[in-house]
Amino acid sequence: MKRVLVTGADGFIGSHVTEALIRAGYSVRAFVLYNSFNSWGWLDKCASDVRGQFEVFAGDIRDPHGVRTAMEGCDAVLHLAALIAIPYSYHSPDTYVDTNIKGTLNVLQAARSCGVQRVVHTSTSEVYGTAAFVPITEDHPLSGQSPYSASKIGADQIAFSFYSSFDTPVMILRPFNTYGPRQSARAVIPTVITQIANGRHRIRLGAVTPTRDFSFVADTTAGFVAALRATQVVGDVINIGSGFEISIGDTAKLIADIMGVELEIDTDTDRLRPAKSEVERLLASNAKAQRLLGWAPAYGGVDGFRRGLESTIEWFSDPENLAVYKEDLYNR
Repeated sequence: MKRVLVTGADGFIGSHVTEALIRAGYSVRAFVLYNSFNSWGWLDKCASDVRGQFEVFAGDIRDPHGVRTAMEGCDAVLHLAALIAIPYSYHSPDTYVDTNIKGTLNVLQAARSCGVQRVVHTSTSEVYGTAAFVPITEDHPLSGQSPYSASKIGADQIAFSFYSSFDTPVMILRPFNTYGPRQSARAVIPTVITQIANGRHRIRLGAVTPTRDFSFVADTTAGFVAALRATQVVGDVINIGSGFEISIGDTAKLIADIMGVELEIDTDTDRLRPAKSEVERLLASNAKAQRLLGWAPAYGGVDGFRRGLESTIEWFSDPENLAVYKEDLYNR
């Protein structure tokens, strides 16, 4: 499988996956969202060693004809294109159905038609909702606590249905909370870093008690490459998570410690999820990934988390990168 289509290649994780595949020797066709600015998202700022080494296809995952055209001649597809912002899904849920569910259907239909050898569909730990038990295995019940998570559950089930109904070679990769350079400021770690980097020592956050399993983007990216190469994963669901749990509040304190500031946190009610929609706890079991993918987090535990944060802070603290973010505005 040497020629790979990456949907959502212009995004945070997708741009890192594109770079990793090229370095691993794959030929990559990067599917980016068409726009009149001819912007390729984060691929416009990709690493110098991969610049010019990939093909770009500008289209829209919601259009089945464009998706089918993009997939022609590809051996495999890593499907990362999605709407992911949870707050935005509260007031615009229809677009999540179109993008996440129907977009996934378009990818699967095209993959079946083109006869690709592997479809890696991207899920999310949000499909589990608040943990009923920890660590969360792939057998944990699914709970759509937001329109976003419900749309991803629907997309996962569509993906699995193509494996069951048509033997489409689909596997579902389920990353937990990925962080790192290029992440949107709608996510908590960039939110904290950008506020501090802009001189604020009193920052605004939503709920600080929920816990998350944060995975550095290099680990998540390595999981995608491993999923592409693994032989015994078709029809399966596999978590990618660090296996380390930390609260939002303690995460903010750790970032402040690394950045050398005393921090105060104000609760911003606009950033709070509806009470029944908040996911209070996430902690991954990654035993299956270790067994089937030969994957293990390089940034696991508190020491690994600190190393990942240091790399992330270094990137965001670069004035050229920091200028891209509007830290004074809440990005839904």
